[in-house]
Amino acid sequence: MKGNWMRKQQMLGYVFIAPNMLGVLLFFVLPAIFSFALMFTDYKFMNPHVSFVGVDNFTRLFKDEVFYVSLTNTFIFLLSVPVSIMLAFIVAVVLNKSVYWKKTLRALFFMPYITSGVAIAFVWMLLFQPKMGPINGFLRAIGIDNPPGWLSTMETSMIAIDIIWIWFMLGYNMIIYLAALQEISTEQLEAAKIDGAKWWQSVRSIVWPLVSPTTFLLLITGLIMTVKTFGIIQAITQGGPGNSTTILSLFIYKNAFRYYEMGYASAISWVLFFIILIITLIQWAGQRRWVHY
Repeated sequence: MKGNWMRKQQMLGYVFIAPNMLGVLLFFVLPAIFSFALMFTDYKFMNPHVSFVGVDNFTRLFKDEVFYVSLTNTFIFLLSVPVSIMLAFIVAVVLNKSVYWKKTLRALFFMPYITSGVAIAFVWMLLFQPKMGPINGFLRAIGIDNPPGWLSTMETSMIAIDIIWIWFMLGYNMIIYLAALQEISTEQLEAAKIDGAKWWQSVRSIVWPLVSPTTFLLLITGLIMTVKTFGIIQAITQGGPGNSTTILSLFIYKNAFRYYEMGYASAISWVLFFIILIITLIQWAGQRRWVHY
């Protein structure tokens, strides 16, 4: 009887996960297999003539200057992740203490993460407007005669995108850190205080090591999410000016849906997959040295 009951429970579990697994199969696994096949062809959208080209797409890719620009921009974009994590940790530590309106402040910091990407794009386009924007207006007010052009120049556009992404991810990272901080025993912090440790010494030597698993989680998920980001950059700059804000995900989109070169775009997407895989493996190997479970 017990064996029959266990089998029924297992079957019920399979029934509940079936819709989700079907979605994964239809929208992730099958497209990945299809993309793997396409990268060895010259397939163009709505063109019935498809030829096998072997590794020609990769040969073309490694000679494409825009690919190297996109790769460089992607790594510059990834620098925003550790910056956002460090700022989020500082904010979380402060808001975990007894401060005025801390619940309101937590909500305000988290609000950008649940806001529409298009709305974020338009707000930051106004803030970064070179002549009339409030950011450059403030810089002029404090004595900077020639403030940056931000999104309008090739030299500063990627920096502006990094600032927007740091702001966007800050609230999410902060909420995850707050959950981790509330699991830390107050007895350890009180013992350190009795022993004469300063507040910042307790944060550095006790709090930071104890939340290192959370930092590792945010680093992995943040880098993967960042390298796949598309919507905000597309809404703000469309990869411009020139290709100064084109990252690999946007490069894939342009080739697939602007130039309809599905085979070439599939090859780029698999290069992006291996970049994400390598970054994850490096982090996984390195976490043994600094993550304390």
